[in-house]
This record gives sequence, structure tokens and C-alpha cells, in this order.
Amino acid sequence: MSKLVSGFSKLSKTEKINWLITNHLPNQDAAEKILKQYWNSDQKLQQLHDEFIENTVTNYYLPLGVAPNFVINDKIYTIPMTTEESSVVAAASKAAKYWQTRGGFKTTVLSTIKIGQVHFTYSGSFKALEDYFNLVKPQLIEDAKPITKNMDKRGGGILNIELKNKTNDLEHYYQLHATFETLDAMGANFINSCLEQFAKTFKAEAEKVLPQPVNVIMSILSNYVPECIVRAEVSCKVEDLAEKDIDPNAFAEKFIQAVNIAEIEPYRAVTHNKGIMNGIDAVVLATGNDFRAVEAGVHAYAAKDGTYSSLTHAKIDNGIFTFWMEVPLALGTVGGLTNLHPLVKLALEILDKPNAKQLMQIVAVAGLAQNFAALRSLTTTGIQEGHMKMHLMNILNQFEATAEEKIKIVHHFKTNVVTHSAVVNAIENLRH
Repeated sequence: MSKLVSGFSKLSKTEKINWLITNHLPNQDAAEKILKQYWNSDQKLQQLHDEFIENTVTNYYLPLGVAPNFVINDKIYTIPMTTEESSVVAAASKAAKYWQTRGGFKTTVLSTIKIGQVHFTYSGSFKALEDYFNLVKPQLIEDAKPITKNMDKRGGGILNIELKNKTNDLEHYYQLHATFETLDAMGANFINSCLEQFAKTFKAEAEKVLPQPVNVIMSILSNYVPECIVRAEVSCKVEDLAEKDIDPNAFAEKFIQAVNIAEIEPYRAVTHNKGIMNGIDAVVLATGNDFRAVEAGVHAYAAKDGTYSSLTHAKIDNGIFTFWMEVPLALGTVGGLTNLHPLVKLALEILDKPNAKQLMQIVAVAGLAQNFAALRSLTTTGIQEGHMKMHLMNILNQFEATAEEKIKIVHHFKTNVVTHSAVVNAIENLRH
């Protein structure tokens, strides 16, 4: 049972670990060994990791892999991906190889606008509030200039501020709805600093003009960015989809039906989009961006029309098969972990040091590729054949298979269906 502790954050890392082991981990020697074996031997590097978050006790490793052969707008990329799921990198690589001989991936950034809001209540008349807002709006922008100065010089900054009346949804509730261009920064700290300054000015000036007080509830950016959109697509003649044992017309029609099902059936759409996020999250994480913010924004976008639906779409038009996706991605290539984490720096170098717009395009392609690979498997051989073969090594490692055992069992499953029970039986038969 967990115990309450006072002043835990003030303890040294060793003291934190000792407390954790004493109170939560019965096998103390083994637990301490596991925690410390993941420490970096370079003390300076370990200190950097320790200071990313509070109460660090060790490092949690995830594999960083690469998916080569991506042709995006006629440029070749090797995409770094951080994930623990067995088949993600393999699937992305397979899709990249498939499309490199069929024209590659085409991408376009449609818009890069980001949003923040000051949420407040006001009990007076809307007309008085609206007149006041029109009066104070230039001062809101002026008072934020010390914050926006550098961003303005680079061509970004505050795009607009609107007053939104939300009283039909919640009594006395209004917003200052602001839009921003943050260029190569994801911009969360920039936007939040601007919003807090807006709120300060808006409230202070209101006291001089309005008969009722403005009550600021909170000032915060939105991770829903429906105007920060990138499009990724692949297309080719239907006959160019031909492969061994696969009729191109039948494949294209079945593929499109699979997408159509995800467009109208939320139970399927969630799993369908989760597969897209397998690719997107892996690149977002590898490049030091906020995958939780991206996830939240993408799934909200998938429900923007009132029903949760597929992010990808497919069609045949005049004999041309096209598969595409438009997705919101607020990403950065400067600031945050991009300047701190050595592997993030390396990942961005692998991608030839992209700017934020270029990274948006690369990430979208990873998601589209992942979805194509999944749908291709689902509509042909089935998803488990490829996935379970990738998962085979995880099962063998659970049973602490030796190198010799792994070679024999991998060979066995080249011609046999991989299931957990089949692998267990193969191990037991080999050992007996």
C-alpha cells in the first residue's frame, strides 16, 4: 500500500530511489539494479535527463528506429521513429518502398494558424462589452509587443483577436479568441504568455470603462488547430497497383470500401485512426514534439463534422487511384526538447534539419504510410500475419529464448502461422 510522503521533490535522486524501494518494491536489490542500470554513464547527460521533469529516478528507454526509402515531393527521406509497437517501423518502411516506384508521396501545407483563448465571464450587456473590446483591441496587441517583438521580426506573431459570445452555451461566458503564427516554434509558451498579457490588460482597462467587472477564468492555448493543416497523398494508375497474386482492380475497390467503412462507422474509425497515429506519434516523439497535444487535436478534428470518422480518404477517378489525408499538426523544430535532447537533435539531422512546415509534411506522410500498410494487409493477407511475425521476438524474449532457440523458432515460423500459443508450443517442444 502506498504511503504519504512530505517534501519528496526535495530529496536527492538516491534518497527518492531508497524511499521508492523501501515502500513499494519488495525485491529491493533487483529493483535498485534495474533502476540504476538505465542511468547514463555520462553524468552531464544524465543530469540533463534528470532535469527534464521532476522526481526523476531513472531513464525509460524506447527504441529509436528508422524507416528508409520515403520519397516526399521528389526528395528522399529516412524517417526516424520512436515507438514500442512491433510492426510500426516495418509497416512504414514497406509502404515507403511500395510507393517509391509509384510516384512517391505528395504533400502540401494548407495553413499554419494556431489558436489561444482568454476565457472570462461578464454579467453586463453584450453591446457594452463589444464596444469596449473594439476600443481596447489595439492596446491588447500593443501591450504584448515586448513578448512578440522577436517573433514579429521573423514574420510571425499575433494575427487577430476576436470577441466571442458563448452565453448561449454557458451563462455570462465569453472568449478572447486569438490566432497566431509561430513559424518554426510549436509556440505554446509564446501563445500562453501573449494570452496572459491580453487578460491582464483586458481586465485592468475594463475596470475604467465597464459598469460590471470582467472575471478572467483562464488564459490558455488550444491544442485543437483546425487551421494548421497539412495534406498528404499518393496516387497512381489502378493497373500500377498490380502485384503478384493481387488483381489491381479488385484490390483498389476493396481498399476504398475499407476506407468508406471507416468514414461512416466510429468503431472502425477509432482503430483506423489509431493506426495513422502509430506513424504520426512515432515521428513526433522522435523529433521532441508533444505527441499528446497532437493526438488530442487530431482526434478532435476527426469528429469535427459531428461524428467521429476516418482521417484518410480514397477514390478512383478516370482510372487513377488516390489515397489522401488532411490532418492538423502543430509542430516545432526550435525550442523545447529540440534544443536539448541529443537524440532529438540527431533525428532532425537525419531529416536534413527541416523547418516546421517541412516537418508537418514528413509527419503526415508517416501517418498516411502507416494507414496504407495496415489497409493493404487487412484487405489482402490479414493484419495478424505480418504483425505477429514482428511480435514473435517479443514472445521469445518473454521466455528468455537463447540465440540458438531463436534461430530455430524463427525458421519454423517462416512457414507456420504465428500465434502466442503456437510459439509457446514451439518453445516447449524444442526444449523437451
